[in-house]
Amino acid sequence: MTNRLIHESSPYLLQHAHNPVDWFPWCDEAFTKARTENKLVLVSIGYSACHWCHVMEHESFEDEEVARMMNENFVCIKVDREERPDVDSVYMTAVQIMTVSGGWPLNCFTLPDGRPIYGGTYFQQEQWMKTLQTLSDYFKTEPEKVFQYADELTSAVKQAELVPAFSDKPAFTKEILDSCYENWKKRFDNNEGGPSRVPKFPLPNNYLFLLRYSQTLSQWERTNLIRHIDLTLTKMAYGGIYDQIGGGFARYSTDGYWKVPHFEKMLYDNAQLVSLYSEAYQLTKNNLYKQIVFETLEFICREMTSPSADGGFYSALDADSEGEEGKYYVWTKESLTQTLSEGEDLELFCDYFNVNEIGFWEDENHILLRKKSDEEIAKIFGLSTEELQRKISEMKKKVLAVREKRIKPGLDNKILTSWNAIMIKGYADAYSVFHEKEFLDAALNGASYIMKYCSSEDKGLLHLTPNPSPGGEGRRGEVNGFLEDYAFTIEAFISLYAVTFDAAWLKRAKSLAEYALKHFYDPASSMFYFTSDLDSALIARKMEIQDNVIPSSNSAMAKSLFYLGKYFDNKQYAEISEKMLKQVQQEISAYGSGYSNWAMLLLHFTHPFYEVAIVGNSVDEKRKALSERYLPNAIFVGSKSSGELPLLENKYVEGKTLIYVCENKTCKAPTERIEEVWAQLDLLP
Repeated sequence: MTNRLIHESSPYLLQHAHNPVDWFPWCDEAFTKARTENKLVLVSIGYSACHWCHVMEHESFEDEEVARMMNENFVCIKVDREERPDVDSVYMTAVQIMTVSGGWPLNCFTLPDGRPIYGGTYFQQEQWMKTLQTLSDYFKTEPEKVFQYADELTSAVKQAELVPAFSDKPAFTKEILDSCYENWKKRFDNNEGGPSRVPKFPLPNNYLFLLRYSQTLSQWERTNLIRHIDLTLTKMAYGGIYDQIGGGFARYSTDGYWKVPHFEKMLYDNAQLVSLYSEAYQLTKNNLYKQIVFETLEFICREMTSPSADGGFYSALDADSEGEEGKYYVWTKESLTQTLSEGEDLELFCDYFNVNEIGFWEDENHILLRKKSDEEIAKIFGLSTEELQRKISEMKKKVLAVREKRIKPGLDNKILTSWNAIMIKGYADAYSVFHEKEFLDAALNGASYIMKYCSSEDKGLLHLTPNPSPGGEGRRGEVNGFLEDYAFTIEAFISLYAVTFDAAWLKRAKSLAEYALKHFYDPASSMFYFTSDLDSALIARKMEIQDNVIPSSNSAMAKSLFYLGKYFDNKQYAEISEKMLKQVQQEISAYGSGYSNWAMLLLHFTHPFYEVAIVGNSVDEKRKALSERYLPNAIFVGSKSSGELPLLENKYVEGKTLIYVCENKTCKAPTERIEEVWAQLDLLP
């Protein structure tokens, strides 16, 4: 059996291309058919790495009796949420309004015009068939009530997360952040790290904010907060959520101990966690954090990077292989015995990675995880720490080589602009701290990929890499860029400037900001819509405000406009950034974990913010020296000669490399000595 999805390129849609369900991709044709035949529409949304999406497909969408009922009574549309986050956002909001919960698979029933009437997430087959029959009958017998409810629900969807017109708000105060932290820390898990709830998501943006906020606290409070951050980062690095053999993090932990992951690996999680662990290392010099960064980037290079010279990054790895969740990653004691020699090596490996009752999962399988530090294990086995690490490294290579021969989880090879941009920033952040050339090369390759393959004809962005049409003429699968594509690409290009001082990256970032202001900005609310004014209208044009597993596109835009305002001395950018932040300052205070990216921007307004300019032939050497210290409340600009940016004007002195520490365009006396810079920034030796 083959349906229309066979002509799509999305791995998720192709997974359903041989269902007996007469699936349409998201298109006008489907809604035209629904209007012509007076049928309800099923919008079924998921993604390729989603375990429960696979379960529902197998139970219901592959069943011919279920498919017959769906085909006879509904027009069925299958959507890849990663390809069409705008569609997903609208119908996720509708389902959350109806059920107070959401997730994937997401199944929303609509009128022929797209207005939602009912929905939910995963349905067991019997429940699904009852739902299909009930909705079909009700639409035929009580159409007036169905249309009335659709009106009410659509109105609620339009109002959700809609930002009111801007009116001037009180000035920013440090008390907003202090209140945010006081409310937030009540929900810390100070035994296992992370939030005191299950499941546990890494939420790297939360810990980036807490790391930066810690620097504003008294010594005692700072120590306590950093202790919690270190506990969280260490527990995640030691836990089953981290792939101890191959590097990289799974999406979340199903328990409160970071032990049993939901085994799917997402590009956006790993990209952000690289940034987080890099920044945490910059502050603490904890070698565990460095190890996590290097291993995670090895995983990205090995499994998530396009083999083409251009270097785009793939989206995700499935949780399942051979139809079983986690099968690729878990080990029996017997399989490890076959891989490693009996005796001390096997005993050491099993103790180090808890191939015992601690790591036991199910069906004789163990999830590899850590409980003890290298120093503790080394002492137990009478080894030096260096000897232990060498032995563990060698054994991990052996185990990985065996694992590589297994049937691998499915790869979602979509190359999404927004997620690629987050990965580019992760590489740039890692390079800033560790100065590894291959990290910078990967970031530059990724940025070149976006410019070459993800740029639209009007100098904007596409959401994903389109595919050549079968006949070779033109491109198919084009999706216009969403706000997230612009926000994260601008951030990535700003990050590239910070580690190269190549002003071309800032100019590209500014050009994309101008495009976003033209096509996404709402002057009334001072916020940005998620979709461009060039896009076909959905039932609601939404704004993404709240930070989640990925920062919201509006908070990312607000931060970037703040930085671009500083770099280019652009008053308009600065004013828009400030207005956007004022719209959410009350929410920051009440719900910090949902507004952590906004809260990072607020730090720039409530505490000293520095512009550090480096001018002279040794600019790269000085930039690297300055990166040895943690200074999150600053931007760096530099040039080997007199640069064109306003912050570099009149600062070049031939024969010298001078560093200027400035605040609000007022600079202290220039110096060539790094120690003097720390003194001017009030940083202790």
